Formats: sequence, structure tokens, C-alpha cells
Amino acid sequence: MLWPMLAIALGFVGVAVLGVLAVRVGLEARRLGREVARASHRIAVASGELEQATVDLAAQAGVPRGIAGR
Repeated sequence: MLWPMLAIALGFVGVAVLGVLAVRVGLEARRLGREVARASHRIAVASGELEQATVDLAAQAGVPRGIAGR
């Protein structure tokens, strides 16, 4: 009778450990998603700043708009 009870207890503990790990994975995935969104926003801001800097530099060089790169 001891071995079946031990097997059931170990099975329950195993399922509980898997549940805890699943929750941790879910939380880390959510955190990673927030970090990706934050990085994407920073990249978009930097891209806008770079575009504005190129427009300003082209204006200082006297390049008409729409002609740059030809």
C-alpha cells in the first residue's frame, strides 16, 4: 500500500511543479512582450529622429526635397 500512495504523491508533486513552471513561463513571456513593445517604440522614435536629421541636413546642403538619392 505504501508504493501506490508514494506514486500518487509523487505524481501530484510533479503536476504541481509543472503548474508552477507554467505560471513562471507565462509571466516571463508577458515581461518579454512588454520589453519588445518598449524596444519597438524606441526604434520608431529613433527612426523618426534620423529621418528628421536627414531632412535638415539635406536642407542645409541645398538639396531640393524629393531629389535626394538621385
